Amino acid sequence: MRALIVDDEALARSKLARMLGAFADLEVVGEAADGAAALTLAAQLQPDVIFLDVQMPEVDGFDVAASLPDPGPALVFVTAFDQYALRAFDTHAADYLLKPVEPERLARTVQRLRGAQRPAAARPNPGVPAHLVIAERGQTQVVRCADIEWLEAADNYVSLHLPGRSLLLRRTLGAVLDDLGPAFVRTHRGAAVALAAVLAVRPRGKGDATLVLRSGAEVPCSRQHRAALMERLRP
Repeated sequence: MRALIVDDEALARSKLARMLGAFADLEVVGEAADGAAALTLAAQLQPDVIFLDVQMPEVDGFDVAASLPDPGPALVFVTAFDQYALRAFDTHAADYLLKPVEPERLARTVQRLRGAQRPAAARPNPGVPAHLVIAERGQTQVVRCADIEWLEAADNYVSLHLPGRSLLLRRTLGAVLDDLGPAFVRTHRGAAVALAAVLAVRPRGKGDATLVLRSGAEVPCSRQHRAALMERLRP
């Protein structure tokens, strides 16, 4: 099993990594000090299990859990507070460990994870995230992917257009589309739309078109992308 440890305290991460080193079939592949870094590492490393602290600044453990793809890695919450247990199991967590973690209790958790683990050949591809975590102007915002209508590229940034507002994300359009999955389609070198948001396709000549979205926004669609878009829009 590949494990990711997420905790804003370096000593807590080190201690848990040492304890997990006692299990020959479990490898700690990464550590994160905050929720935003955890989501980035989870996408890169594809761990089987995340040992996740609850209380962290800006993006807490529950924000991380809500932003992971479904199906995603197993979650084991590790915290000094017992009042979050019910909420943790509402996220379908595999276990809930109280700090300081006892070796015997951790061994039971690992045994539970072994029993739940699917064979590697049967593991599904990573799913599409329900949320994106965006840091903007000193604030961290959790955005529902279902609320995003269209995306607009601007150099190394992408504007996410939602009803009544837009947010700026420091990534390329291609990278964001890779995360969002098949619910979104590129319509132009610098634009993409949510298929569910498209209300009409207006021809503009020479194969180009304008897409009218549910908010009233109009997004260009070049002839290079129009055929693929129309194919995806067919029932």
